[in-house]
Order: sequence, then C-alpha cells, then structure tokens
Amino acid sequence: MKILMVVPAIAAIYGGPSQVVLQLARSLGRLGIEVDIVTTSANGNSHLDVPLYRWIDRDFYRIQYFDFWNFGDYRYISFKLTQWLWYRVRAYDIVHTHALFCYPSLPAHWACQQHNVPYVMTPHGMLEPWAMAYKYWKKWLFFKGLEQPAIDRAAAVQALCESEADRARSIAPKTPAIVIPSGIDRADFDRLPDPERFYRVFPETRHKTLILFLGRLHPKKGLDLLASALPQIRAELPQIHVVVAGPDSIGYLPKIKSFFKKVGALDAVTFTGMLQGELKYAALAATDLYISPSYSEGFSLSVLEGMASGLPCVITKGCHFPEAASDRAVWEINPDPVEIAEATIALLKDRRLAREMGDRARQLIFAEYTWERIADRLRSLYLTLGDRDRLSRSVRQLIL
Repeated sequence: MKILMVVPAIAAIYGGPSQVVLQLARSLGRLGIEVDIVTTSANGNSHLDVPLYRWIDRDFYRIQYFDFWNFGDYRYISFKLTQWLWYRVRAYDIVHTHALFCYPSLPAHWACQQHNVPYVMTPHGMLEPWAMAYKYWKKWLFFKGLEQPAIDRAAAVQALCESEADRARSIAPKTPAIVIPSGIDRADFDRLPDPERFYRVFPETRHKTLILFLGRLHPKKGLDLLASALPQIRAELPQIHVVVAGPDSIGYLPKIKSFFKKVGALDAVTFTGMLQGELKYAALAATDLYISPSYSEGFSLSVLEGMASGLPCVITKGCHFPEAASDRAVWEINPDPVEIAEATIALLKDRRLAREMGDRARQLIFAEYTWERIADRLRSLYLTLGDRDRLSRSVRQLIL
C-alpha cells in the first residue's frame, strides 16, 4: 500500500504536529507501508536548507520539499506543489493531509476528488472551539468556503481525541471520524540521561524545584495562566523555578515575558528556546513536575512525553486527555490560575503522591500510546479505506 502525506511545514520550529507526521511515517514504514511526504521548506521566517523538488530518502519513508510564499495569514502557498499534486496523487492508494487553514491541503483535496483517490484529514486540534474562535472571521470564511466541502467528501477524519471526533461528526455527519491519537517512541524514555547535562547549559536551574512547560509558544498554550499562578506557588515553595522550553514561530516570546514580569516572577523563569535530542530528555530528567496549562489542544505530544518520563503532570481539560485523568495518571484541572497553583503545590508537597502518579502515567503511555500501537491502528484504517475504494471502483467498472 502506498500512502502520500501532505503537511504544510515540517520544520521542528512548528512543534508537535509537524513532528508527529515524521514519527507516523517512520512507524508506518516499519510496518511495510510505503510512505511519501510532500511539504514546503518553511522554517519560521526563513527556509530550511534542503534540496527542493526531489525525493530525499529517510528511515522508512521519503520526503520532498517545495518552495513557497506567504500572503498575510495565508501561508505556505506553493504553485509547484499544487501542480505536482494534481498530476501525482493518482499514484497513491490514500492521501493523508495534516492541518486545516493552510494552503497545501487544499490542492491535495481537490486533486483527490478529481482523480477519485480517497483522502484522510487530520485537523490536529484546529476544529476545537478555542482554535476556531482565534481570528474568527478569517477562519469562518475559509472554513465555510474551502474546508467544510473537503471534510464532507473525505474518506475519514483521523481525530486525536474523542472531543475532536465529536466535533468532526457534528460538522460532517456522513464522514467517519476515527480516534487515533499521537504516541511516543518508548526507546527514548526507557532510560533518561543524566540531568547534569541540562544543569550545565542552564546553571540557574540547579538546586531548584523545576516546573517544565514543553511546547511551542502560542496564545492557546495558557502561559498567561501559569504566570498568574506563580506568585501563589512561590509563596508556598520559594525554590520553585519554571522552565519554558519551546520554539517561537510567531514572535510571542516578549508577550510571555511580560506576563511573568507583571507578577514579579520573571527571575523565576528560564526560557530555553527549543530543546531537542539529549538536552530535551535531560530537561525531563531534571524536572520535578510537568505542566500544560493550555486553553486548547488537539492531543499534546509533550504531555505524552512528560508522562512517559514518569513525571507528575498537571494538565487542563483543554488538553483533552480524560482517559489519563480517570486512571489518576495526571491531575486534570480547569484552565484557571488558582487551580493550577493548588494542584502544583499539592503534588510538590506530597512526594509520594507525585511519584505514584508518575508511575501510573508511565505505565499508561507504555501500554497504550507507543508509535508501534498507533501506527498499527492507522494501518488498519488505511487498509479498510483502501479495500472500500477498490470495491467501489470495481462496481463502477462493472456498471460501465
């Protein structure tokens, strides 16, 4: 089976959703599925230094980059990618697009409709009410004119959580919405590196009680809520120090700093930028508590990473992980500064409670949320849709 994945941008600066595509492609490839990725060379305000318009072989998949240009909020416009999709989608059994409100998915959907190729859409949280309300009028026009017809004609929507599936079903009742979440590579978490590596790079974090936020810097991530909660936390735990680790692709860092400065806590925060590889895992090893104070998420990869590291995790209901809350593997709260402070203080003052929660979290992730399991579920979806499409084509040929 041959799958084409279409994603607007794949650079690490775009955070979890882009990286999920690479992990999915690699894991599907290991299962014998032939996977190609097409994307743009976007890298924030610059371009990736990569060859364009030719296949690059990676572990178990291929990727091809295309040049692009931006027009205001309408980004990743690539006419060469459009042309390529129009003539090449027929070579694939299924096309899988990632993200809404971005140009590259549009010609992919149109080409699939023209050539009768089934396609799967993954919104990555962009159907959530908070996300839809952000820049509402532009999104409403875009959605009604372009995204709604695409969802209506999709073979399926891959939802990352039940709430996203429910939202998709309410928008397009005739399109199947299947929940297949993100995952982690267990090997990355079997044994975390020595935290000393993180302390050497960020010495101000040494001998502190560390709270880690791991994710891209964006208004929906709720760092304003964490800032508002920090004075109450510091009053009970003076040694607390917050690590904000993530890329800033929209110039949001000055605003975040202003949140902490306003409450007199900027000295208790380290902004590391994006952490990758061993340094990221060393940060997880050094951390006492992971926090995701988000207003809205699709399904946070960094939450899975915090849990897989065996950390006590405080997450909001906007993270859409009720399964973890029901297993007492996380402390789930409303996106509210008082609740953030109370949960954080309770866990950091009761080490046994924190350790037991971290152990349950690690067990849950290793049992249910590894890329091997996720890829197997996605392969089953592809095979089901492929069989259905081949049957449909055979019937049409018989009629003709």
